[in-house]
Amino acid sequence: MNKPMRRVGIAMLVMVVLLLANVTYIQVVKADSYRTDSRNQRVLLDEYARQRGSLVSQFNGQVVADVVPTDDKLKFQRRYLNGPMYAPVTGFYSVNYGSAGLERSEDDILTGSDPRLFVRRLSDMVTGRDPRGGNVQLTINPAVQQAAYNAMTAKGYTGAVVAMNPKTGEILAMVSTPSYDPNGLASHDSTEQANAWKQFNNDPKNPMLNRGISETYPPGSTFKLVVAAAELESGGRPDTPVSNAPNVTLPGTSTTLENYGGEVCPGTTFAQALAHSCNVPFATFAGQLGADKLRSTAANFGIGQTDLAIPNRVVPSSLGALESTAALYQSGIGQRDVRLTPLQDCLLAATVANGGMAMKPQLVKKLLAPDLSDVQGFTPEELTGTPALSSANADILKQMMEMSEDNTKGGGKKANVKIASKTGTAEHGNDPKNTPPHAWYTAFAPADDPQIAVAVIVESGGNRGLEATGGTVAAEIGRAAINAQLGGG
Repeated sequence: MNKPMRRVGIAMLVMVVLLLANVTYIQVVKADSYRTDSRNQRVLLDEYARQRGSLVSQFNGQVVADVVPTDDKLKFQRRYLNGPMYAPVTGFYSVNYGSAGLERSEDDILTGSDPRLFVRRLSDMVTGRDPRGGNVQLTINPAVQQAAYNAMTAKGYTGAVVAMNPKTGEILAMVSTPSYDPNGLASHDSTEQANAWKQFNNDPKNPMLNRGISETYPPGSTFKLVVAAAELESGGRPDTPVSNAPNVTLPGTSTTLENYGGEVCPGTTFAQALAHSCNVPFATFAGQLGADKLRSTAANFGIGQTDLAIPNRVVPSSLGALESTAALYQSGIGQRDVRLTPLQDCLLAATVANGGMAMKPQLVKKLLAPDLSDVQGFTPEELTGTPALSSANADILKQMMEMSEDNTKGGGKKANVKIASKTGTAEHGNDPKNTPPHAWYTAFAPADDPQIAVAVIVESGGNRGLEATGGTVAAEIGRAAINAQLGGG
């Protein structure tokens, strides 16, 4: 064989080897990722041939999502009961646009393809029964979800509400508004699906964004709970004296940081400063504590954690660089670069309520077989393993938060139980002094035996504009959720 022919032969051999290697990579290495890709229409068509399992609440088994039979080739269509209210929890399941949220993360159970359902699938083949998927039992309490959703939508608020059981981490409500109706995406009419997808994605209000876990905001004065915990752990006491000055000059600058409205703080002790949400004392505390202490305390509240038992996309919260004492002062009041998700803000109150230990949030209570027998249960799990503050200091901070609740102005109807809370009014935007602030409220109740912790954010002042505060805008929503959990209406 002459030299040119030999080169051609070698080149062809190399191409064959590369082709075989690529085929092997696709069929072996990438097979599972392609199979689970929500855009894989062939897998979806196969799944639609089975009766998809339901999403149900642990409270009275209320169905959140099920299927209805159809006369078309897909056989079953997903149906969402109260779709917009539960969309941040369920996500969507669409033949053209794939899936999201719990519909995606729990797909193996819902379609029946989970290895733990193999015996059931084999039995279906032998007996000729129509194959069915398993079911997912949610931790959501429909009463709390409904109360929070109604309170947010009644006034057209943009924002989120997250509520959880502070002792277990079970999420009792996750509301994001404005929301969307996943039934349009679940339709078997391609035109209807396309129109729904276009409408949701082109909406400037971004209704498909789950603001509870996928958006971060400056937390304002709710972050003072972290600073207060760090100060208590460093030896501070409720009667520790603080400055009641209306402002303080940021170290190394000529810029001043003011109390809300530029007012003199009504109190002169640590506890009174939290009750009246005075900025100067907490900015000073943060500067004295230092970046390391603030970071370690924040981490034990879960800030920065990504290992959460939420099967949906969770954006981590953060404190920012904390590069100077001036930055610490501003961060100590929940401004500058501090950013929390509403889920994380809920964890602040929940951690205090649970004696200082943060619990890992979870949305799934149980995985169930088609016959409703248990496949897997979930047990409460500590989030970091290290308490954010001692149980004794958590009890002190709880009492200080009770004073804060008693001092909260506005907010409509008070709850029927003793609440421990903290409000926040957070500046944001390119012109923060002339931009309506975000309104926050984080709380737990009953204060002496906590059963629910809640966080509420109403973006850009809600209906109060520049006059908005956490107490006048967000507090009534949080209290509505608390009353729903505790049976107070």
